[in-house]
Amino acid sequence: MSRAARSVRREVAAGISRRNFLGFSGAALLLSVSPAGQAALSSLVAVRVWPALEYTRITLESRAELKFSHFLVKDPERLVIDLEGLELNNVLGTLPGKISDADPYIKVIRAGRNKPGVIRLVIELKTEVQPQVFTLAPVGQYGHRLVMDVYPQHPVDPLMQLARRGDIVYEGEATPDQPDAPAQSAPAKDPPSQTAKADVKADPKASPAEDTGDVSRLVTIVLDPGHGGEDPGAIGRRGSYEKNVTLEVAQRLRAKIDADPTMRAVLTRDGDYFVPLGTRVAKARRVRADLFVSIHADAFVRPDARGSSVFVLSGSGASSSAARWLAQRENSADLIGGVNLDVKDKYLARTLLDLSQTATMNDSMKLGRAVLGELGGVNTLHKPHVEQAGFAVLKAPDVPSILVETAFISNPEEEKRLTDDVYQDKLAEAILRGIKRYLAKNPPLSKSRMVML
Repeated sequence: MSRAARSVRREVAAGISRRNFLGFSGAALLLSVSPAGQAALSSLVAVRVWPALEYTRITLESRAELKFSHFLVKDPERLVIDLEGLELNNVLGTLPGKISDADPYIKVIRAGRNKPGVIRLVIELKTEVQPQVFTLAPVGQYGHRLVMDVYPQHPVDPLMQLARRGDIVYEGEATPDQPDAPAQSAPAKDPPSQTAKADVKADPKASPAEDTGDVSRLVTIVLDPGHGGEDPGAIGRRGSYEKNVTLEVAQRLRAKIDADPTMRAVLTRDGDYFVPLGTRVAKARRVRADLFVSIHADAFVRPDARGSSVFVLSGSGASSSAARWLAQRENSADLIGGVNLDVKDKYLARTLLDLSQTATMNDSMKLGRAVLGELGGVNTLHKPHVEQAGFAVLKAPDVPSILVETAFISNPEEEKRLTDDVYQDKLAEAILRGIKRYLAKNPPLSKSRMVML
């Protein structure tokens, strides 16, 4: 056992001195840093906690870059972070109170002085985790940040989430993230089929020879509310956050899709937390999505910019300078939200390769035209045609993908409409009509045999 681990065990055994540590129960914070020491220490300006089923993120924002070390301790499970040159101030004192009982991974947090010039965070965990702790340089509205992402030891499987909902899952087909799976799933030999959930009665014990009829399945549509958590997206003049508007519209659209017995919807995020662009693409492929719809409400440099737009991925360049600017802005979400660049994921690397599948791009354009046509009945169109640019979130090589700009949140009039329940519902209904128009002419190919759980 390391010296640091033995030190933590002694602290826990002693109950962690109230004189030096903050307990979750709200024990008083006592500062005893000398005036001379305070001048040399950095102080926090903000602490934020973003709990989610996928992971919980803790962010410490400071005026200077923080030096840190971390390690895990077993029995009970704890994550320990030592912060060098940090002042134990009232901002840090608010951190324990930001952990809710509903957090899926964190029980409590204690913070206190471990030794001169070193603050120790002890995070008591509810389960085994795989933490990622890293720093981010100042960007946008943020200063230096230390990010602690607490992932479960066994990541949440989006297919299992669908199974718990009672939806169907595929049998006998390799998932895209398995080593032997091809980058693009080969179409099944069965003709296209689209059947209500109630009619799905495939026998899981039946042999392939007995399976002579059409394959019945639901159409899976992944909805991607833009931004979230550390990344607020665009902010309107009235103070509306793009991340909130996109989630609200996506949730309305999900309810409408799930009400149709032939379709089901999956959200890339269902709360206020950050999801990297590559992870959004990966989730769509892991649930074998038929369509991917990313929802945004962006801003432009001029407040008079207005109207709805639909974008698809470009294989050669942006269709306009505005489209190029917007793609660059959206692709910077990982810089703002914060991604650990040291993590190497071969699967994510594959999903972010430039597209070479012409068929997928053509289908994306067809879907985009259908949705844009319906949005024209709800709002003014910014451009009368589908635009193209290099959006990273649209780079799934085997899933037709579009990005919908519902309206410009930077336009005061459109910002007001975007926060209106009735208008959000009209937007969701228009997108759904566009999806149905596309599916009526382009039914998805059958995949492998399925079962109801």
